[in-house]
Amino acid sequence: MAFIVVRTNSGVTARGSEDTTPRPRRAPPRRACAMAGSLGYAERLSWRDDLGGQLGDPELSEADGASLDGKVRALIELVKNARSRGGAIVHTGAGISTSTGIPDFRGPNGIWTAQRNGGAIPKASCAFFLARPSATHMALVALREAGYVRFLVSCNVDCLHLRSGYPRECLAELHGNCFAERCERCEREYVRDFEMPSVGFKRTGRACGEAGCGGRLRDQVLDWEDALPPKELKLAEKHSRDAPLALVLGSSLQITPSCDLPLKTVRAGGDLVIVNLQATPKDKKASGAF
Repeated sequence: MAFIVVRTNSGVTARGSEDTTPRPRRAPPRRACAMAGSLGYAERLSWRDDLGGQLGDPELSEADGASLDGKVRALIELVKNARSRGGAIVHTGAGISTSTGIPDFRGPNGIWTAQRNGGAIPKASCAFFLARPSATHMALVALREAGYVRFLVSCNVDCLHLRSGYPRECLAELHGNCFAERCERCEREYVRDFEMPSVGFKRTGRACGEAGCGGRLRDQVLDWEDALPPKELKLAEKHSRDAPLALVLGSSLQITPSCDLPLKTVRAGGDLVIVNLQATPKDKKASGAF
């Protein structure tokens, strides 16, 4: 099995005569943004002194272009090979949304890092409701349509995967979605163009529009002590075991149980690739091979 850790926050393309990897769609145009929507979400969570894991670790980079190019080419081959076995499973974290103007949480200038240090909370250059999918979000849509990705597991609550056009049935949002509410009776999900004012599965004051239902709607964002949605977690676990490749993008892999899902792929004999600017606790799995 192969383990690769890539340190980059820029789009990289390695071309060859047999490179059939689909190119990402162009991301939708972004409008001027204001207000710190992501910080509003963080402030709605229950206060917690222990934020778990490491905070503010330095960002790293590849030693040189040759090293990065070699890893990119190796990744291309792994993704191609995974296609013939049903496609890869992708795990995404806050790092894939920072280019849209939404701050991360554990980076050197992250929200939790600032909270721990008693410093000023970082300003978001884009509100949640105005944020538009990045090139990474759009590339994942194209890769799924071409058969390179079978399932996507996200710990982000910004709704950008759904806005990119990624199909809901192929996506597990383990930490919820700030723009979604669900009926407590029939479980129909509604995705809005406005952010929910609460977290922790509280009633939103609206009712289900499904004929004959009328159940109360609840927000779909986890608070610290809430359990992960069981149906979505079960799907994430199944695809993690079945996939030949786990690709982690922009996650520090520090919050359980989601951080352990990529290892289910490894234990089943699959490959693991981590693309993140900071070191992760799972990097040790890669130290013997790359």
